[in-house]
Amino acid sequence: METLNSLFYFAVAVGLLVAIHEFGHFWVARKTGVKVLRFSIGFGKVIWKYQKDSASTEYVLSAIPLGGYVKMVDEREGEVSAADLPYAFTRKSLWARTAIVAAGPVFNLLLAVIIYWAVFMLGEIGMRPLVGAVEPGTLVAQAGFVEGEEIVNVNNIKTVTWRETIETILSSAMGAEQGLPVEVKTEDGVLLTHTLIIPLEVSQDPERLFKELGLKAWQPSLPPVIGKIIEDSVAAQAGLQPGDLIVSADGIEFTDWMDWVKYVQAHAGQVMDLLIERDGQTLTIALTPASVIEKDKITGKIGVGVQVPEGLQESLMVEYSLPPLQALQAAVERTWYYSGVTLKMMGYMFVGKASVENLSGPVSIAKYAGKSAEMGLVPFLKFLAIVSISLGVLNLLPIPVLDGGHLLMFAIEAIKGSPVSDNVQIVFQQIGMTALLALMALAMFLDIERLFQ
Repeated sequence: METLNSLFYFAVAVGLLVAIHEFGHFWVARKTGVKVLRFSIGFGKVIWKYQKDSASTEYVLSAIPLGGYVKMVDEREGEVSAADLPYAFTRKSLWARTAIVAAGPVFNLLLAVIIYWAVFMLGEIGMRPLVGAVEPGTLVAQAGFVEGEEIVNVNNIKTVTWRETIETILSSAMGAEQGLPVEVKTEDGVLLTHTLIIPLEVSQDPERLFKELGLKAWQPSLPPVIGKIIEDSVAAQAGLQPGDLIVSADGIEFTDWMDWVKYVQAHAGQVMDLLIERDGQTLTIALTPASVIEKDKITGKIGVGVQVPEGLQESLMVEYSLPPLQALQAAVERTWYYSGVTLKMMGYMFVGKASVENLSGPVSIAKYAGKSAEMGLVPFLKFLAIVSISLGVLNLLPIPVLDGGHLLMFAIEAIKGSPVSDNVQIVFQQIGMTALLALMALAMFLDIERLFQ
């Protein structure tokens, strides 16, 4: 079921992003007087098509939604009738051809702006980014973070929720060996800036980065009072009830809920003698925590939740949204920021300073699509925006076959005053196609490797 869910949202995401990209080429081509023969989403077997008449554009939907194309009247692709010559791509001015080619990636970047604009206006509810216990030796400890501080800004990006804070830190980690500014507000309301120094080798491994970063969400200290009990759980069978205060277990006294949780987790399958307080009276209860495998480790579970004081949960949450004009400004800034992050990551990989492990193929993207959709509309929209930015930036790179490669040829044409010869362009495209296929094969290999891991 999870796989089908991921495939569905992957198809939705890729179909939408490809359609927007190709629509950019299509729309500008039509506006500059170029005749478009076919507008296709997907490759392979045609499953749907529409054409008003023989002189109109044919709209096609194909079975494999991993790309698309816009076929225009073009003298390089075959003989063009005399009637169609004025509408040929090759007969248009340099600025018109440049606009047509650039429109695809530009539309992807514009889509990201629109998505972020909607996200900022819709708003989201999340945990306040309060810093939890700071362990010695972690990167946050070295930077001077203190428990209870609230993170308000990361690398000049305003962060309102915990999830947004973590996403921004992780996306900014590459290159942060020179320092990543993080602005915080102390419990006294004073604004301070801490500088995170993240070594390059740490920033390339998300798991290692998260561990060495040491950034944890703040958790209030709660007394060990049971708030809820799962039906048919160990606790329910032993007779525990909501409101019970755990005084001690096996003679060890508890005053904090998390200390009690850790004790239960460490005593899987072992009989425990509990001393509890209920309605002013003390009772003794024996129970044996169930053994559950979590992250390849056996941990104890009894099926209870803590009693949360009224109003505490609301005080830890924040609802964030912006009015239209502010949301638009924030959307442009966020798109610009992630475009720079994407370009920087690609640059690091190109010069060998970043691992190719950072590449994601269709399997990983499908997985992220499904996970983000499970989390809700706003996370899925954010996922769409990030992928749209990546698609736009990638296509603007001066690599043959990609839009950026064609723009490079146009730039050379503008400098030398005449088009680059067909032979040179053919060789250029063959090199680009080989490099692109090799990159796709590497991304697919890494995807398969991750599946087995």
